[in-house]
Parts: sequence; C-alpha cells; structure tokens
Amino acid sequence: MIIGHQKQRQFLKRSIELKHIAHAYLFCGPEKLGKKTIALEFAELINGKISPSHPDLILIEPEPEKKEISIDQIRELIWKLSLKPYSFSFKIAIIDNADFLTTDAQHSLLKILEEPKGSTLLILISRSLENLFPTICSRCEILKFYPVKKSEIEKYVHSEEIAEISLGRPGLAIDFSSNPEKLKEYKQKIKELIEISRSDLAFRFQYTKELSQNSNIREILFIWLKYFRNILLEKCLTQGAKHSKYSFSKLKKILQQIQNTNFLISTTNVNTRLALEILMLEL
Repeated sequence: MIIGHQKQRQFLKRSIELKHIAHAYLFCGPEKLGKKTIALEFAELINGKISPSHPDLILIEPEPEKKEISIDQIRELIWKLSLKPYSFSFKIAIIDNADFLTTDAQHSLLKILEEPKGSTLLILISRSLENLFPTICSRCEILKFYPVKKSEIEKYVHSEEIAEISLGRPGLAIDFSSNPEKLKEYKQKIKELIEISRSDLAFRFQYTKELSQNSNIREILFIWLKYFRNILLEKCLTQGAKHSKYSFSKLKKILQQIQNTNFLISTTNVNTRLALEILMLEL
C-alpha cells in the first residue's frame, strides 16, 4: 500500500513514458514515508512484476548487527551489475538506508555512478543528503519525500488518533493500525517520558542505563520528538498559555538535542548511554 507522494510517483512514471530514466536516483526523506515501497514500484513499472529474489533486482541494506553497509557489499554489487540482465530490460539495485554506507563503500560506489552502464539502474534511499558524499548526490536524480498530510493517512487507516501520532509517516501509521500492541507501547512511552521529565537526575540516569540497552532506541526517540513537537505547536497556537514548564527556547533546545542524539546513535559508534545522559540534562 502506498499513501501519498503522488507528485513523486507521477514524475517517475512520466520518466518511463518519455524514456528519460536516469542511471541513478536518490530518494531522500524521513523514515517510514514509503520510499522503499515506491522504489520497488518504480522497478516493477520498468521491468514488470519482479520477485525480490530475482537476480535482476538487487536489494542492499546494512548488515545484520552492524550500523553500516560495507565496501564488500558494494564490491559484490559492482560485480553483479557488470553482468547482463538475466531476463528483464534492466538490472536494478536498491540501496536501502544508504546513510549507513561506510566511507570506503561510498568511494567504491562512485565507480558505478561515474561509469554507468545502459542496462543498469541504481536507487539510493536515504534520510538525509548530509550523510552522503556531495559527489554521490550530484550524480543522482534527487527525489525528495515529505511527510504525508494527516487527512490522506486517516483515509487509509480510518483512525484520527493514529493519523495524528504517526507524524505524516504512512509506514508508521500502518504499523500502528495493524499492530495494536505497538500503539499501546507508543502510549506507554509517552507516559514514561512525562514521568521522566518530572523526576530528578538520579532517576533519569537510571532510566538511561536501561534505555541504552533497548534495541528500539531510535523509535523511542522519535516518540519523544513527536511529543515535544506537539507541545511546541500547542504553545504557538495558544501564544504560550499551555505548558508553561517549557519556554519556546527550551523546547527548541530539547528538539535539537533529541535529533542530535538520534543522529549520533544511528550513524556513529558514540557511547549510547553517555549520549542519552546528555539528552536527559535538557529534559
């Protein structure tokens, strides 16, 4: 199911109709927007119905238990793309979470982009352009994706609450809709965050110790980001009358620190517990 992004999808369809398919695309935008789903749709529009296991469709993502896409993965990709398509017109490679390409892997990837082959297509999926070499970005057709309107999401999930808390991310809305436990967990995390914000540093640091061992840290940080964004919005709408505990400047600092923490945890080998403790000082 694809929700929203009509302009981007129409652009890709039109490029096929006009036979102006670029040799490489970069789909950029926040997680859970549906970028990978649209990349797969684009691949099928070009080649026809194709299985993820078909040799003409190559899917690459960070290695299990690692926060990176290694140079060995890209070297293997270069070898596979050097082969002629097995049964379709194009051999298509989709690199999901391209943010996690190592420096060496990005250097290796440039070889593909600098010397594209006529029967190959490369699609990179990334949260931000900042995590990729400018030379990689400049050699791709960049397609930016944005949060989807609440009304479009609500039309599919039939829940105003889910459409509201998904923050414009259709993938997350579908997760909440199909998995009530995930929605329940979301609400529980909000309760925990409120309790943390009212507690002393000793309690916060103890919570940080437990949180640093949680495999879903990034999703929890997203929940926190949503919560404080809503507070900021309410303050703007009520001209500061609500949530007097937090000033506008304080909320901006908290939001920035959450984003910084998420970035460090996602893309570096930072000490997770230390990064979270620094965040706790802002709450």
